[in-house]
Amino acid sequence: MVRTLSRMLLAGIFIAGGFDAFAKPGGRVDKVASSGIPEPEQAVKLNGAAMVIGGTALALNIAPKAAAVLLIGSLIPTTFVGHPFWKESELAARKNQQVQFLKNLGLIGGLLLVLMEKNK
Repeated sequence: MVRTLSRMLLAGIFIAGGFDAFAKPGGRVDKVASSGIPEPEQAVKLNGAAMVIGGTALALNIAPKAAAVLLIGSLIPTTFVGHPFWKESELAARKNQQVQFLKNLGLIGGLLLVLMEKNK
């Protein structure tokens, strides 16, 4: 029961954030474009779709380890492209991006725990 609840809680941010990125790529596209990734709008939408699919699978306990791998694969570029706090010159912006960067590392940690679970 705790495992199921934990997965659902972990999945929520991926479902909500992924849907938002897919439906309204907006400012994310500029960050992706400036990083040199080709087809930035499609990349943002693909990343958002991956988060929705992975998050939904994780929440519903459908291939949770595969979902965790998909989400980690999606979150790594999101973290480095979306929250490069070391590039911020203004202190408040730097701290905000650092918090988001570290939050994403925490999410990766949670997903790694899913990967380490023993099969029932």
